[in-house]
Amino acid sequence: MTTEVTTTEQNINLPAQTSELIDKVHSMEFSQLLQQYLIPYGTKLLLAIAIYVIGKSIARLLSRLLGKAVLHSSKDEILQSFVSSISYFLFLLMVIIAALSQLGINTSSLVALIGAAGLAVGLALQNSLQNFAAGVMILLFKPFKKGDVIESSGTVGKVEKIGILFLELRTGDNKTILIPNGKVFGNSITNYSSNATRRIDFIFDIDYKSNIEQAKSIVANILDQDSRILKEPTPTIAVGALAANSVQLVVRPWVNTSDYWAVHFDVTEKVKLAFDEAGIEIPFPQMNIHLPKKSD
Repeated sequence: MTTEVTTTEQNINLPAQTSELIDKVHSMEFSQLLQQYLIPYGTKLLLAIAIYVIGKSIARLLSRLLGKAVLHSSKDEILQSFVSSISYFLFLLMVIIAALSQLGINTSSLVALIGAAGLAVGLALQNSLQNFAAGVMILLFKPFKKGDVIESSGTVGKVEKIGILFLELRTGDNKTILIPNGKVFGNSITNYSSNATRRIDFIFDIDYKSNIEQAKSIVANILDQDSRILKEPTPTIAVGALAANSVQLVVRPWVNTSDYWAVHFDVTEKVKLAFDEAGIEIPFPQMNIHLPKKSD
């Protein structure tokens, strides 16, 4: 009787013992997984993230310091912006390689892969690389600087920024124009701000019946009264051509570059008003049509 009771108790406790054994096995597997994989790789992952976050901040700081050094030595804000952008991407690439190395990735093969990918991208983006190289050449030779008014590829505007790939111009009516650097450097560039003074070229047409000396005297008086017009070089006032309908007076005063358009507009208006007052006519092309009379 006693034996049967004991056997019954053992049969009742067997499932509980099996459950404990299974729990221990599962617990042992998770512990091994934690020690062999999660802790080592988790630590590497955290270190890689830390390297990237801290390295990115350092890259931004170094690029700014380098940009300030360039600005201090060259006094060129455009060159500063260009160098800062390029140096930041280079520093950031080094940070990414260091972070991947921390994860155990073979960086030497990665560098080779980046080089091969760079070659493929370079072949696909030849125009972009050409614009980049042209931007570097513009910064080296400095045909213009920020704030200059230039004409390039048929567009006239004030230089706002030389980017990695594009030149940014602001037109007189406040439009922003982006021109590829390769197109700018590969074509002629007219810089209207490079010199301190400029010459204004006027052509005033007067009637053949008008007194030439009187017209020249009126123009000379207008130029003398304008303090913005330079005394040296002496303004030119001469008969430039005998056109089909008029005598052309060529007038060429010199002014400071900043006064160019203001003087141009003022002198044009004053000459017209003075000619009207003096009775000097400004002719315009005319066409006479003669119709033959029909015979009866």
